[in-house]
Amino acid sequence: MYEVFDHTADIGLRIRAPDRASLFAEAAQALFSLVVVNLGTVHAIEKRDYELAGEQDEYLLFDWLSELLYTFETEHLLLSEFQVELGPEGLRAACRGERVDRSRHELDHEVKAITYHGLRVEQSGEGWLAEVIVDI
Repeated sequence: MYEVFDHTADIGLRIRAPDRASLFAEAAQALFSLVVVNLGTVHAIEKRDYELAGEQDEYLLFDWLSELLYTFETEHLLLSEFQVELGPEGLRAACRGERVDRSRHELDHEVKAITYHGLRVEQSGEGWLAEVIVDI
């Protein structure tokens, strides 16, 4: 589950999940929900694999979302399915989506960057919580 909150000229994402891997998958989903209004119309046609090193969850989340944003910016690839594994050395993920089709995909926000401002990842109650602010 994720929600969007306003933050001056930026947008914040608050993500909740039962475990760390789901948290990172939900964060990716939240990011692309800002990029495209109708994320449900994005078909899982193309696959991209990611492998990122990192031990601190905040920096790993920053790197993860930045890498996904880079993929979108350079390949115009909208990702909609995320299978994430986290281990002691970092993140491995298999993601699926398709290239932007303006006849079906309604683009929303132009996300310029992921920021470190207010970035947090923590265990919260029975699950995990992350907050990240994106520059639009």
